[in-house]
Amino acid sequence: MNNTRRKAISEVSQKVGNIKGELESLMQEIEEIKSEEEDYKDNIPENLQGSEKYEVAEAAIENLEEAYNSLDDIVGSLEEAESYLDEAAN
Repeated sequence: MNNTRRKAISEVSQKVGNIKGELESLMQEIEEIKSEEEDYKDNIPENLQGSEKYEVAEAAIENLEEAYNSLDDIVGSLEEAESYLDEAAN
């Protein structure tokens, strides 16, 4: 492989790393929002724990967790892609 293609692969790998970093930042934001929603849900009085507000909070927490997990899967795939790109450049 010539240096031009090696450099191009390195640049693509760096872009993948940047995307991965952005996704990890988004994951952290989701985790913070989820934590706030869990605090909200945990502070709902016992007599309202079967209420619509409680159920909405539970659903939001579950959806935030699914979103987090989906992004985590993507980050894992990007790590694999980075690894393959690094191998291709060598």
